[in-house]
Amino acid sequence: MTATLTDRYITATVKSLPPQLQSEVRDELQASIADAIDARTEQGAALENAERDVLTDLGDPGVLAAGYADRPLHLIGPKYYLTWWRLLKLLIAIVPACAFGGVAIAQAIDGATVGGIIGESIAVTLSVVVHIAFWTTLVFVILERTGADTGAKWSVDQLPEETHPGTGRGDLIGSLVMLAIFAAVLLWDRFRGFVPTADAPLPMLNPDLWPWGIGAVLVLMAAEAALAIAVYARGQWTSALAVTNTVLAVVFMSLALTALGRGVLFNPEFVQVVFTDNGVDAEALTVLAVLTGVGIAGSAIWDAVDGWLKARRARFAV
Repeated sequence: MTATLTDRYITATVKSLPPQLQSEVRDELQASIADAIDARTEQGAALENAERDVLTDLGDPGVLAAGYADRPLHLIGPKYYLTWWRLLKLLIAIVPACAFGGVAIAQAIDGATVGGIIGESIAVTLSVVVHIAFWTTLVFVILERTGADTGAKWSVDQLPEETHPGTGRGDLIGSLVMLAIFAAVLLWDRFRGFVPTADAPLPMLNPDLWPWGIGAVLVLMAAEAALAIAVYARGQWTSALAVTNTVLAVVFMSLALTALGRGVLFNPEFVQVVFTDNGVDAEALTVLAVLTGVGIAGSAIWDAVDGWLKARRARFAV
Protein backbone atom coordinates (compact mmCIF):
# COMPACT_ATOMS: atom_id res chain seq x y z
CA MET A 1 0.00 0.00 0.00
CA THR A 2 1.42 3.38 -1.06
CA ALA A 3 1.70 5.96 1.71
CA THR A 4 -0.26 9.12 1.18
CA LEU A 5 1.28 12.58 1.19
CA THR A 6 -0.16 13.04 4.67
CA ASP A 7 1.47 9.85 5.95
CA ARG A 8 4.80 10.85 4.47
CA TYR A 9 4.51 14.36 5.91
CA ILE A 10 3.69 13.10 9.41
CA THR A 11 6.51 10.55 9.32
CA ALA A 12 8.97 13.23 8.23
CA THR A 13 7.82 15.44 11.08
CA VAL A 14 7.83 12.98 13.98
CA LYS A 15 11.02 11.04 13.12
CA SER A 16 13.30 13.68 14.68
CA LEU A 17 11.15 14.16 17.78
CA PRO A 18 11.88 12.55 21.15
CA PRO A 19 10.10 9.16 21.44
CA GLN A 20 7.74 10.39 24.15
CA LEU A 21 6.43 13.10 21.78
CA GLN A 22 6.08 11.11 18.57
CA SER A 23 2.79 9.38 19.26
CA GLU A 24 1.13 12.53 20.60
CA VAL A 25 2.29 14.68 17.67
CA ARG A 26 1.35 12.02 15.13
CA ASP A 27 -2.23 11.87 16.44
CA GLU A 28 -2.49 15.66 16.60
CA LEU A 29 -1.24 16.11 13.04
CA GLN A 30 -3.47 13.40 11.64
CA ALA A 31 -6.52 15.04 13.20
CA SER A 32 -5.65 18.60 12.25
CA ILE A 33 -4.67 17.71 8.67
CA ALA A 34 -7.85 15.67 8.19
CA ASP A 35 -9.98 18.54 9.47
CA ALA A 36 -8.24 21.02 7.19
CA ILE A 37 -8.66 18.75 4.17
CA ASP A 38 -12.36 18.24 4.95
CA ALA A 39 -12.85 21.99 5.21
CA ARG A 40 -11.31 22.54 1.78
CA THR A 41 -13.24 19.70 0.09
CA GLU A 42 -16.50 21.05 1.53
CA GLN A 43 -15.66 24.30 -0.25
CA GLY A 44 -15.41 22.41 -3.54
CA ALA A 45 -11.70 21.63 -3.78
CA ALA A 46 -10.62 18.24 -5.14
CA LEU A 47 -9.33 15.85 -2.47
CA GLU A 48 -5.84 15.61 -3.98
CA ASN A 49 -5.50 19.37 -4.33
CA ALA A 50 -6.89 19.99 -0.85
CA GLU A 51 -4.33 17.61 0.73
CA ARG A 52 -1.44 19.19 -1.17
CA ASP A 53 -2.55 22.73 -0.24
CA VAL A 54 -2.93 21.85 3.46
CA LEU A 55 0.52 20.27 3.67
CA THR A 56 2.02 23.20 1.77
CA ASP A 57 0.52 25.60 4.29
CA LEU A 58 2.03 23.60 7.16
CA GLY A 59 5.48 24.12 5.66
CA ASP A 60 8.76 22.24 6.03
CA PRO A 61 8.26 19.29 8.41
CA GLY A 62 11.71 19.93 9.86
CA VAL A 63 10.68 23.42 10.95
CA LEU A 64 7.40 22.09 12.33
CA ALA A 65 9.27 19.39 14.29
CA ALA A 66 11.65 22.01 15.72
CA GLY A 67 8.62 23.93 16.96
CA TYR A 68 7.14 20.84 18.68
CA ALA A 69 10.51 20.02 20.30
CA ASP A 70 11.24 23.66 21.20
CA ARG A 71 14.51 23.21 19.38
CA PRO A 72 16.27 26.30 17.90
CA LEU A 73 17.20 26.24 14.22
CA HIS A 74 20.34 28.34 14.61
CA LEU A 75 23.80 27.70 16.05
CA ILE A 76 23.73 30.52 18.57
CA GLY A 77 20.61 32.54 19.25
CA PRO A 78 20.18 36.00 20.76
CA LYS A 79 20.28 34.57 24.33
CA TYR A 80 23.99 33.75 24.13
CA TYR A 81 25.15 35.67 21.06
CA LEU A 82 26.61 38.73 22.83
CA THR A 83 28.26 36.61 25.54
CA TRP A 84 29.81 34.41 22.83
CA TRP A 85 30.96 37.41 20.80
CA ARG A 86 32.49 39.27 23.75
CA LEU A 87 34.33 36.18 24.99
CA LEU A 88 35.57 35.37 21.48
CA LYS A 89 36.93 38.90 20.96
CA LEU A 90 38.69 38.81 24.33
CA LEU A 91 40.32 35.46 23.63
CA ILE A 92 41.35 36.47 20.11
CA ALA A 93 42.93 39.64 21.49
CA ILE A 94 45.08 37.85 24.07
CA VAL A 95 45.78 34.20 23.31
CA PRO A 96 47.21 34.38 19.73
CA ALA A 97 49.68 37.11 20.73
CA CYS A 98 50.87 35.00 23.67
CA ALA A 99 51.11 31.94 21.41
CA PHE A 100 53.12 33.89 18.83
CA GLY A 101 55.59 35.13 21.46
CA GLY A 102 55.89 31.73 23.13
CA VAL A 103 56.54 29.89 19.87
CA ALA A 104 59.03 32.52 18.72
CA ILE A 105 60.99 32.25 21.96
CA ALA A 106 60.90 28.45 21.86
CA GLN A 107 62.09 28.39 18.25
CA ALA A 108 64.86 30.87 19.03
CA ILE A 109 66.07 28.76 21.95
CA ASP A 110 65.91 25.72 19.67
CA GLY A 111 68.25 27.45 17.22
CA ALA A 112 65.81 27.92 14.33
CA THR A 113 66.52 30.41 11.55
CA VAL A 114 64.77 33.78 11.38
CA GLY A 115 62.54 32.54 8.57
CA GLY A 116 61.77 29.36 10.49
CA ILE A 117 60.85 31.31 13.60
CA ILE A 118 58.55 33.69 11.73
CA GLY A 119 56.94 30.92 9.68
CA GLU A 120 56.36 28.59 12.61
CA SER A 121 55.07 31.43 14.80
CA ILE A 122 52.58 32.59 12.16
CA ALA A 123 51.42 29.02 11.46
CA VAL A 124 50.84 28.27 15.14
CA THR A 125 49.12 31.63 15.68
CA LEU A 126 46.69 31.02 12.81
CA SER A 127 46.01 27.53 14.17
CA VAL A 128 45.33 28.99 17.61
CA VAL A 129 42.87 31.49 16.13
CA VAL A 130 40.98 28.71 14.35
CA HIS A 131 40.88 26.54 17.49
CA ILE A 132 39.67 29.43 19.65
CA ALA A 133 36.88 30.26 17.21
CA PHE A 134 35.82 26.63 16.81
CA TRP A 135 35.88 25.46 20.44
CA THR A 136 34.37 28.67 21.82
CA THR A 137 31.54 28.47 19.30
CA LEU A 138 31.04 24.74 19.97
CA VAL A 139 30.64 25.35 23.71
CA PHE A 140 27.95 27.96 23.09
CA VAL A 141 26.21 25.76 20.53
CA ILE A 142 25.98 23.03 23.19
CA LEU A 143 24.68 25.56 25.72
CA GLU A 144 22.07 26.69 23.18
CA ARG A 145 20.95 23.14 22.42
CA THR A 146 20.83 21.94 26.01
CA GLY A 147 19.27 25.11 27.37
CA ALA A 148 21.95 25.34 30.06
CA ASP A 149 22.36 28.61 31.87
CA THR A 150 25.79 30.25 31.73
CA GLY A 151 24.99 32.28 34.84
CA ALA A 152 25.97 35.46 33.00
CA LYS A 153 23.42 38.17 33.74
CA TRP A 154 23.70 41.72 32.54
CA SER A 155 23.52 44.53 35.07
CA VAL A 156 24.23 48.24 35.04
CA ASP A 157 27.47 47.50 36.90
CA GLN A 158 28.81 46.10 33.62
CA LEU A 159 28.48 49.42 31.81
CA PRO A 160 31.99 50.31 30.59
CA GLU A 161 33.74 53.32 31.99
CA GLU A 162 34.24 56.18 29.58
CA THR A 163 37.72 55.92 28.12
CA HIS A 164 39.91 58.50 26.47
CA PRO A 165 41.96 57.92 23.32
CA GLY A 166 45.06 55.84 23.95
CA THR A 167 43.90 54.45 27.29
CA GLY A 168 41.91 51.36 26.29
CA ARG A 169 42.82 47.72 26.79
CA GLY A 170 43.77 47.42 23.13
CA ASP A 171 46.24 50.30 23.46
CA LEU A 172 47.78 48.67 26.54
CA ILE A 173 48.11 45.29 24.84
CA GLY A 174 49.52 46.90 21.71
CA SER A 175 52.11 48.86 23.69
CA LEU A 176 53.23 45.83 25.71
CA VAL A 177 53.43 43.60 22.64
CA MET A 178 55.51 46.17 20.73
CA LEU A 179 57.88 46.60 23.67
CA ALA A 180 58.21 42.81 23.98
CA ILE A 181 58.98 42.52 20.26
CA PHE A 182 61.57 45.32 20.48
CA ALA A 183 63.22 43.64 23.47
CA ALA A 184 63.25 40.32 21.61
CA VAL A 185 64.88 42.02 18.61
CA LEU A 186 67.62 43.47 20.84
CA LEU A 187 68.30 40.09 22.44
CA TRP A 188 68.25 38.30 19.10
CA ASP A 189 70.66 40.84 17.62
CA ARG A 190 73.06 40.36 20.53
CA PHE A 191 73.00 36.58 20.81
CA ARG A 192 72.11 35.38 17.28
CA GLY A 193 72.80 38.30 14.92
CA PHE A 194 70.80 39.46 11.92
CA VAL A 195 73.42 39.54 9.17
CA PRO A 196 74.53 36.10 7.91
CA THR A 197 78.20 35.73 7.01
CA ALA A 198 80.52 32.87 6.17
CA ASP A 199 81.37 32.61 9.84
CA ALA A 200 78.77 33.60 12.43
CA PRO A 201 75.85 36.03 11.91
CA LEU A 202 76.74 39.62 12.76
CA PRO A 203 74.78 41.79 15.18
CA MET A 204 73.68 45.16 13.82
CA LEU A 205 74.28 47.06 17.06
CA ASN A 206 77.73 47.47 18.53
CA PRO A 207 78.38 44.58 20.97
CA ASP A 208 80.34 47.05 23.12
CA LEU A 209 77.01 48.67 24.06
CA TRP A 210 76.36 45.61 26.20
CA PRO A 211 75.67 45.45 29.05
CA TRP A 212 75.32 49.07 30.16
CA GLY A 213 74.12 50.84 27.00
CA ILE A 214 71.56 48.26 25.89
CA GLY A 215 70.78 47.55 29.57
CA ALA A 216 69.80 51.21 29.95
CA VAL A 217 67.53 50.89 26.91
CA LEU A 218 65.88 47.81 28.41
CA VAL A 219 65.32 49.73 31.65
CA LEU A 220 63.70 52.54 29.64
CA MET A 221 61.49 49.98 27.92
CA ALA A 222 60.45 48.55 31.28
CA ALA A 223 59.61 52.11 32.37
CA GLU A 224 57.58 52.55 29.15
CA ALA A 225 55.65 49.38 29.99
CA ALA A 226 54.99 50.67 33.51
CA LEU A 227 53.83 53.98 32.01
CA ALA A 228 51.42 52.17 29.65
CA ILE A 229 49.98 50.24 32.61
CA ALA A 230 49.67 53.46 34.62
CA VAL A 231 47.81 55.18 31.76
CA TYR A 232 45.44 52.21 31.48
CA ALA A 233 44.85 52.12 35.24
CA ARG A 234 44.28 55.88 35.36
CA GLY A 235 41.91 55.75 32.39
CA GLN A 236 43.31 58.90 30.84
CA TRP A 237 46.49 60.77 30.12
CA THR A 238 47.46 63.44 32.65
CA SER A 239 50.13 66.14 32.65
CA ALA A 240 52.24 64.06 35.06
CA LEU A 241 52.07 61.05 32.77
CA ALA A 242 52.89 63.24 29.76
CA VAL A 243 55.94 64.64 31.62
CA THR A 244 57.08 61.10 32.44
CA ASN A 245 56.60 60.08 28.81
CA THR A 246 58.59 63.09 27.64
CA VAL A 247 61.44 62.36 30.05
CA LEU A 248 61.63 58.76 28.84
CA ALA A 249 61.59 59.88 25.18
CA VAL A 250 64.31 62.49 25.77
CA VAL A 251 66.54 60.05 27.66
CA PHE A 252 66.16 57.45 24.92
CA MET A 253 66.86 60.03 22.21
CA SER A 254 69.93 61.31 24.08
CA LEU A 255 71.39 57.84 24.52
CA ALA A 256 70.77 56.84 20.90
CA LEU A 257 72.02 60.10 19.36
CA THR A 258 75.09 60.17 21.62
CA ALA A 259 76.01 56.64 20.56
CA LEU A 260 75.33 57.51 16.92
CA GLY A 261 77.35 60.73 17.11
CA ARG A 262 80.32 58.93 18.66
CA GLY A 263 80.13 56.24 15.98
CA VAL A 264 79.50 53.43 18.44
CA LEU A 265 75.81 52.72 17.79
CA PHE A 266 76.32 50.18 15.01
CA ASN A 267 78.63 47.20 14.90
CA PRO A 268 81.75 48.18 12.83
CA GLU A 269 81.82 44.71 11.26
CA PHE A 270 78.19 45.08 10.25
CA VAL A 271 78.93 48.45 8.62
CA GLN A 272 81.95 46.98 6.85
CA VAL A 273 80.17 43.90 5.47
CA VAL A 274 76.83 45.48 4.56
CA PHE A 275 77.93 48.93 3.36
CA THR A 276 81.68 49.43 2.81
CA ASP A 277 82.27 46.08 1.08
CA ASN A 278 79.36 46.90 -1.26
CA GLY A 279 80.81 50.21 -2.42
CA VAL A 280 79.14 52.62 -0.01
CA ASP A 281 81.65 55.42 0.59
CA ALA A 282 82.20 57.54 3.70
CA GLU A 283 80.06 60.40 2.42
CA ALA A 284 77.09 58.11 1.84
CA LEU A 285 77.59 56.59 5.29
CA THR A 286 77.44 60.08 6.77
CA VAL A 287 74.14 60.73 4.99
CA LEU A 288 72.75 57.43 6.29
CA ALA A 289 73.88 58.33 9.81
CA VAL A 290 72.15 61.71 9.57
CA LEU A 291 68.95 60.06 8.33
CA THR A 292 69.14 57.56 11.19
CA GLY A 293 69.55 60.41 13.66
CA VAL A 294 66.60 62.27 12.15
CA GLY A 295 64.51 59.11 12.44
CA ILE A 296 65.46 58.58 16.09
CA ALA A 297 64.85 62.23 16.99
CA GLY A 298 61.60 62.37 15.04
CA SER A 299 60.22 59.23 16.69
CA ALA A 300 61.12 60.44 20.17
CA ILE A 301 59.72 63.93 19.61
CA TRP A 302 56.49 62.58 18.17
CA ASP A 303 56.12 60.17 21.10
CA ALA A 304 56.48 63.06 23.54
CA VAL A 305 54.11 65.34 21.59
CA ASP A 306 51.55 62.53 21.26
CA GLY A 307 51.49 62.13 25.06
CA TRP A 308 50.84 65.85 25.54
CA LEU A 309 48.12 65.88 22.88
CA LYS A 310 46.34 62.97 24.61
CA ALA A 311 46.67 64.70 27.99
CA ARG A 312 45.25 67.90 26.50
CA ARG A 313 42.28 66.08 24.94
CA ALA A 314 41.61 64.30 28.22
CA ARG A 315 41.66 67.59 30.14
CA PHE A 316 39.16 69.26 27.80
CA ALA A 317 36.95 66.17 27.70
CA VAL A 318 36.29 66.34 31.48
